[in-house]
Amino acid sequence: MNKQFGDVHISDLGDFVTLAEIQRAPNNFFDQALIKSLADAFAELDEDPSCRVIVLASEGKHFCAGANFTSSGNREAPGTRKAEDGNPLYREAVRLFSNKKPVIAAVQGAAVGGGFGLAMMPDFRVACAEARFTANFVKLGFTPGFGLTHTLSRIIGVQAATDMFYTGRRITGTEAKALGIVDRLVPQDQVRDAAIAYAKEIAENAPLALISLRKQMRGDLAAAVQKATDVEGFEQYHLQLTNDHKEGVKSVAERRPGNFTGT
Repeated sequence: MNKQFGDVHISDLGDFVTLAEIQRAPNNFFDQALIKSLADAFAELDEDPSCRVIVLASEGKHFCAGANFTSSGNREAPGTRKAEDGNPLYREAVRLFSNKKPVIAAVQGAAVGGGFGLAMMPDFRVACAEARFTANFVKLGFTPGFGLTHTLSRIIGVQAATDMFYTGRRITGTEAKALGIVDRLVPQDQVRDAAIAYAKEIAENAPLALISLRKQMRGDLAAAVQKATDVEGFEQYHLQLTNDHKEGVKSVAERRPGNFTGT
């Protein structure tokens, strides 16, 4: 398949490997439209026999720098929906987590906030020492989303995940490899090629067996992400109405500690 889904380009690399490239360089900020495009593309690839493994990559400097909170066009206006309605972006994220075929992420730069959540959707991550992983939600005055409260704990354990959440600290690709977030660490200019080679190593195997095994290994991951994002979305909705969130967005943009008041 060679097809465009919004800002996501799908290309057949041969050997049963497909590249899904996010084309929002240099930062590849995400929004509901981007995640829907990915979910739509992956749903079609699930039915494409020429695809056995997907490589998720981004053009530009960063894998995904999260949501662009500095742009008013990317912020949801208060009162647009009710907390109990749920976040429509997370509904698309759950669709993405529901795909059937193995996915490998090529992380060449920063994976921040929800972009970190997106990086945790694939089965494996290939990255470099220069990559950065940040769950910086508390610095923005709210709490994690995109299912990270489940997916990160699932990979590195509750204690290590809680440390990243509470501090909001940024870790390098090297530390991420030590924690288990990154599966293969390579030089920065080899990240995409290494991810493709990894995908081809998997794709040479029996496709029905791969789908079956992935289902067994991931279990009810999509349902768990649905449950996690229901809670995450509810908490984020209320916290985004606080003064601390406004201060968090401003302080992160100004690269300084936030002056939080608990209001």
